[in-house]
Amino acid sequence: MQWRKTHCARMDHGGCGLIVGVEKNRVVAIKADPEGFLNRGYICPKGLHSADKLYHPRRLRVPLMRKGTRGEGVWEEISWPAALEAIKNSLLAVKEKHGARAVAFCQGMPKGMEHFVLIRLANLFGSPNVVATQDVCHAPREVTGLHTCGFYPVVDFHQQAKTVVLWGSNITSTNEEGEISGLLLESIKKGTEIILVDPRSTALTNKARCWLQIRPGTDCALALGLLKVIIEEGLYDAAFVEKWTHGFEDLARYMAQFTVEHASQITGVEARLIRDAARTYASSRPAAIQWGNAIEQHPSVFDTARALICLMAICGNLDIPGGNIWPEEPPVLGLGKFVRADCLPTKARDMINAHHGTIPRLMTVPPAYFRKAVLHGIPYPVKAAYMQCTNPLMTYAQSNLTRDAIMRLDFLAVSEVFMTPTASLADIVLPAATHFEFNDIGHYGLGHGYILARPKLVDPPDHCRSDIRILNELGKIMTDPKDWYDDPDMLLEEVLYPAGINFSHFSEIGFLKGKDRPQKYLFSGFKTPTGKVELALSSAEKYGLQSLPRLPDLLELDPRFPLILTSAKSPVYLHSSYRWVESLRTREPEPVVEINPETAGPLTIADGDDVLIETKMGIITQKARITDLIRPDVVCAAYGWWFPEGNPVEQFDWCRSNYNMLTSASGEGKEFGTPCLKGIPCSIRKL
Repeated sequence: MQWRKTHCARMDHGGCGLIVGVEKNRVVAIKADPEGFLNRGYICPKGLHSADKLYHPRRLRVPLMRKGTRGEGVWEEISWPAALEAIKNSLLAVKEKHGARAVAFCQGMPKGMEHFVLIRLANLFGSPNVVATQDVCHAPREVTGLHTCGFYPVVDFHQQAKTVVLWGSNITSTNEEGEISGLLLESIKKGTEIILVDPRSTALTNKARCWLQIRPGTDCALALGLLKVIIEEGLYDAAFVEKWTHGFEDLARYMAQFTVEHASQITGVEARLIRDAARTYASSRPAAIQWGNAIEQHPSVFDTARALICLMAICGNLDIPGGNIWPEEPPVLGLGKFVRADCLPTKARDMINAHHGTIPRLMTVPPAYFRKAVLHGIPYPVKAAYMQCTNPLMTYAQSNLTRDAIMRLDFLAVSEVFMTPTASLADIVLPAATHFEFNDIGHYGLGHGYILARPKLVDPPDHCRSDIRILNELGKIMTDPKDWYDDPDMLLEEVLYPAGINFSHFSEIGFLKGKDRPQKYLFSGFKTPTGKVELALSSAEKYGLQSLPRLPDLLELDPRFPLILTSAKSPVYLHSSYRWVESLRTREPEPVVEINPETAGPLTIADGDDVLIETKMGIITQKARITDLIRPDVVCAAYGWWFPEGNPVEQFDWCRSNYNMLTSASGEGKEFGTPCLKGIPCSIRKL
């Protein structure tokens, strides 16, 4: 057996250093790398079992073409040349009749380089419409950061912080884009204090100085409550505020209009805890806010992200070691050059979401607007889609609407590892290679200031191909072949060329990191119109935005739906993926909804009972788990559930326990098209 070093991928956002045992072209052992750049020996169950997906007997191993009606589950095995030709002919036919913009290229959570190769293919094909779930993950924080302070503020866990605020980030259970708990746990041992903002108790609750058990969807009110205390009590960094912020006086006047008690009423967090958390954060230097993407699953995310950046700024914690830093990228090819943005210079005004007035610099199409284009031709029709690393039937809000849109498409091709509810509705299904089976680069384009090597360790099954290879082949037959390569690994070499290394050398090094240059603003200011952190947006009127974060209204519950519904990522699965991996399924065999004993008692719900969860959008069934780790007025349902053992003709029981049967795609936030996935009025009852 040979031991090889790599990084985890496709089981979460990736980033844990792994040492993998390979014997006779099979992965036979996995352990954490104690020298891992991000994890320092930490590993989760998904990482330990990540090879199990390679050898599943029902893994897709040959291209399939639909026979009969869509979703009927009848397939014909075809060759790769036939599959690629069918995709080419179908997409080019739509382009010829309706224009390139009528073809959508769809991605779920970016897993590696495949997301950016997809954008490259879309740009060269001529379509501005790359559809992604970034409206509820990553983009709101990143783009809000670009508008507010000129960069995406990420936590510097490599330096000791006096206080870390875990805001909607259950970092010991799920990996938030490389922010892995290994480094934080080391810091806690050395004295770092924790402030926890979460409606659920987590593994770090007992280690927290204070736990702000917030009502889901009220994060902006809590952030404004903290700002209120810090400004009112003069706890801010006066020198930084005076020299490096724009609009502090406007923010202070706005804060004077409400009280901490008002924020407490909205959030359900005691006023004394809000004051204690504000004083602790403001008096700690350095301090960091590790914001999870839970804040991005509500229409108010722009206001929430703005308020949190205001907190970082006025307390002097922006771009300092141990705070929320402005990472410098390693010397690799710029993202715009790699994706060939020059081929589509009018993309920003031609995208579907331009019609809906989303915020500038959001360069993917929110699913809500993609479906309006498919179903209603708004602002123009979309007739075909290519999908990879995504399962929209489970992961887009208002799942019935997603199914309607998929059924309306003239053509759908899906690249997948396993037959999923979405793939079962496709015209062509391509068998994808997966992690350990191809060369890849992790964290390119995510704004964290580093990239990670993921070298190929074993061969994929004979007819499985990596998404990078598939896209490269499609590019050669659908666009100018001069923009593609005989060897798809040359796409990785293209990224690494400016750094003066090849992929083989990169794999030996393991990662590339940009230079540490704290407080870059001292020399160049902030990359905003004013050159400062814009507590009040100077561009607000230009873009039709509010200049200051808005205080949300108190949620008024319908008597029919007296509880508040939320969800949390599973430490065992990745969104809707891997419920077919037996070693993971045994750890979490059924979808579980967490209910407080105070709530369950009057409803005669016992642990393990089947319960119905209902919102105005629909009803699903999950198993009850009675626990005092959740607020009495909140229920936390499992997300992403379908049943691979179910009937493929019925899309594997896709709607029985699917959280997104309960959500709505309407009422989305203007800035990012974000629907409400958390803080939804609901009711529960015993089945």
